[in-house]
Amino acid sequence: MLAPTRRHHRDPSLFTMGMWSIGVGALGAAALALFLANTDMFLPKSQKAALEYLEDTDLKTLEKEPRTFKAKELWEKNGAVIMAVRRPGCFLCREEAMDLSLLKPKLDELGVPLYAVVKEQLSTEVEDFQPYFKGEIFLDEKKKFYGPQRRKMMLLGFVRLGVWRNFFRAWDSGFSGNLEGEGFILGGVFVVGSGRQGILLEHREKEFGDKVNVDSVLEAARKIKPQTLASEEK
Repeated sequence: MLAPTRRHHRDPSLFTMGMWSIGVGALGAAALALFLANTDMFLPKSQKAALEYLEDTDLKTLEKEPRTFKAKELWEKNGAVIMAVRRPGCFLCREEAMDLSLLKPKLDELGVPLYAVVKEQLSTEVEDFQPYFKGEIFLDEKKKFYGPQRRKMMLLGFVRLGVWRNFFRAWDSGFSGNLEGEGFILGGVFVVGSGRQGILLEHREKEFGDKVNVDSVLEAARKIKPQTLASEEK
């Protein structure tokens, strides 16, 4: 006669403990990922642009019959402040453009022009951007003002606390925008001296809405020596 088989009952508490351990591990991993995403460890690395690199850039005017010229024309005589716009429809870019435009009366007193470059010309995007920016805007099709090493911020940007702070700051200030155009290649701001004076300030956007310090822009602009003055001092 066969002995009755003994049934093995699994302890449900072991299953619960296992699931709890997996959940805690997943939460820990998510918390670590969130922490690392908010450090500079995974930010795109920038490479400083040399004057020789920028001055050879081909820019185009935005007229119906565009004129192509070398970028050095912008700063050769009086230097220049130049914004490399990440995306004209972006409300964060519009906020920075407005900040720079508020400097224009002081820049005019110094004789330093204010310019911007964009990567593309879509529909009325540049035209809609102009109320926020009080300088001339040109097209940089080869995106040289966004290099030499182009930096992109993708989905990482949306888990960074700094980006969300920038979002709320711009929203709170009443800025709005759209999602038209390429907006992942990061932009920046340059203050370039006249002639061979060089790049006096180079701000590289490290995350969405990372604005330049306008006081630093004005301080750098004050160091510009107009070409006529520089030649007289020689």
